Amino acid sequence: MVLKEEEDVPSDLTAEERQELENIRRRKRELLADIQRLKDEIAEVANEIESLGSTEERKNMQRNKQVAMGRKKFNMDPKKGIQFLIENDLLKNTCEDIAQFLYKGEGLNKTAIGDYLGERDEFNIQVLHAFVELHEFTDLNLVQALRQFLWSFRLPGEAQKIDRMMEAFAQRYCQCNNGVFQSTDTCYVLSFAIIMLNTSLHNPNVKDKTTVERFIAMNRGINDGGDLPEELLRNLYESIKNEPFKIPEDDGNDLTHTFFNPDREGWLLKLGGGRVKTWKRRWFILTDNCLYYFEYTTDKEPRGIIPLENLSIREVEDSKKPNCFELYIPDNKDQVIKACKTEADGRVVEGNHTVYRISAPTPEEKEEWIKCIKAAISRDPFYEMLAARKKKVSSTKRH
Repeated sequence: MVLKEEEDVPSDLTAEERQELENIRRRKRELLADIQRLKDEIAEVANEIESLGSTEERKNMQRNKQVAMGRKKFNMDPKKGIQFLIENDLLKNTCEDIAQFLYKGEGLNKTAIGDYLGERDEFNIQVLHAFVELHEFTDLNLVQALRQFLWSFRLPGEAQKIDRMMEAFAQRYCQCNNGVFQSTDTCYVLSFAIIMLNTSLHNPNVKDKTTVERFIAMNRGINDGGDLPEELLRNLYESIKNEPFKIPEDDGNDLTHTFFNPDREGWLLKLGGGRVKTWKRRWFILTDNCLYYFEYTTDKEPRGIIPLENLSIREVEDSKKPNCFELYIPDNKDQVIKACKTEADGRVVEGNHTVYRISAPTPEEKEEWIKCIKAAISRDPFYEMLAARKKKVSSTKRH
């Protein structure tokens, strides 16, 4: 007998049977209530899970946006970028965590990495050493180790920054390869010699290419007053000769933020370097030890770049234009200045100027440009640092 409704109770049931039926109905109601409660709880949990998932997703999306913003800020201003990431709990304020972030380098401009690592602030120096510790140089020869190291960032131009970074590299290399060199100074000097060899062999502006014999000769006495094995030096030479260093390009929007805060900018006339010498009006920007010139102020990329390293500047008289000055290489009037320019068809070619003659609109502007360019001109730091280091190494043996 199936009872569908409570009204279906037969009239002929005994009191005992009626009580039993009532108990069954009560348990049924309780069971249905329990089932409903379970359904409600399941629905509530499902909603919570769904809500939690969407919240986590939103959090992850927000975090990823902030990380991307932090990387952009870093590429524009490394210190501000790091500060932003720390303040938003995206990076721990430890030299190890920051070093790991720079070492991974995802979305980071390698020029900005080099600038940050080269700073002389005590914390930055700790980050530099933590960064170098992340490199594994064990069982690599010096050229192989340098290839790995110099690809992880772009070496800055300032002598003091280069010195600190190469010092850290030499310490790490000797730590990973105990006994290869007598001291870290030896490793430091030889590393610079290899970098200069790379420039000599692969820079088209260098006409007098270093031979293996000259490379061996220039590294005599650097191993605590003794000589390094000739076979080692020959192998290093051949490695560089066969394959130049891969130097990271200035990635990201370098040119854009390079020109945000120039030392000086303005219209000048530049004498062309072709067969027919013509004066052309160009917008010049002086920044980061380079002179950039543009055809229009709205151009995103320069028509030419003149690195000022090792150049000199002087006033000159010109019969056709007033207020002239020249950029030139001292003591070498026939050498072409290291520079590049963009042709009308978009090709980037080397410059062919032995001097750059420029005319300013007024005598006052001429004086101001000369003063600013003189302040920006830098000397090649390698030779001075190497000379000091070699002197230190050679004196070790005498004492």
